[in-house]
Amino acid sequence: MEIGRHNILRVLRKVDFGYYLKGDARSGDILLPNNEIDSESLAALEAGSDEIEVFLYLDQEERIIATTRKPLAEVGDFAYLEVAWVNNFGAFLNWGLMKDLFVPFREQKMKMQKGQSYIVHVHMDEESYRIMASAKVERYLNTDFPPFQRGDEVDVLIWQKTDLGLKVIINNQYAGLLYDDQVFRNLRTGDRTKAYVHLVRPDGKIDLNLQRKGQAGVRDFTYDLLDYLRQNNGYTVLGDKSSPEDIYEVFGVSKKVFKKAVGDLYKRHKIEIKEDGIHLA
Repeated sequence: MEIGRHNILRVLRKVDFGYYLKGDARSGDILLPNNEIDSESLAALEAGSDEIEVFLYLDQEERIIATTRKPLAEVGDFAYLEVAWVNNFGAFLNWGLMKDLFVPFREQKMKMQKGQSYIVHVHMDEESYRIMASAKVERYLNTDFPPFQRGDEVDVLIWQKTDLGLKVIINNQYAGLLYDDQVFRNLRTGDRTKAYVHLVRPDGKIDLNLQRKGQAGVRDFTYDLLDYLRQNNGYTVLGDKSSPEDIYEVFGVSKKVFKKAVGDLYKRHKIEIKEDGIHLA
């Protein structure tokens, strides 16, 4: 059983104010209050479900409590969260639960402002055993040499803008960089997207691309373009004169990859290129 994460717990009994779930030797039985149950989970409980998936956190009195609400982040996650309110002790972030997530002043890079959003790391504080967040995310990144190979697909969270490009957090663990010349669409702090490993440097730093490089990337998109044409009456208005922004909006690839795939399909007599766009042959 882990506080700050989702757990599957056994339902013990129903009471007027909720349900009791089986905890462990240290926690004892755990309350799932009525106001922490969503409609889908309530229907399952009323139908006699023996187990239920819940998120465990601490209530206002620091007691372990269960909820079927889905938080925006769990312990161990990096996330982009908005400040709901501040007081003399720190800031409190909205993370989708009834009790906001605390960021003490010592864990803030700059004084957080209500209504502003920040990249933070969610963790258990070793001293207080409370769930809290830190904006000093560097200390929580994995410093081991990354296990990635060139071309690996990864999930990235956009972290911050630098002179070279966009700094990102890869697979909720490692820092990486998307160089400006590889960013062909608008990305902002807090956005999540797929990326591809371009290079792992000898010092462990990771360079990324927004799309798979080389012939493999073109080949992958070639099939996607054929599928698109088949599902759209064999036609797209986009072509060689279309803007990179319009191509990315529809297909999610750069104009360079689009043109290579079109050329490949044309040589294979799969498509016809006309003034009004591209047609299936």
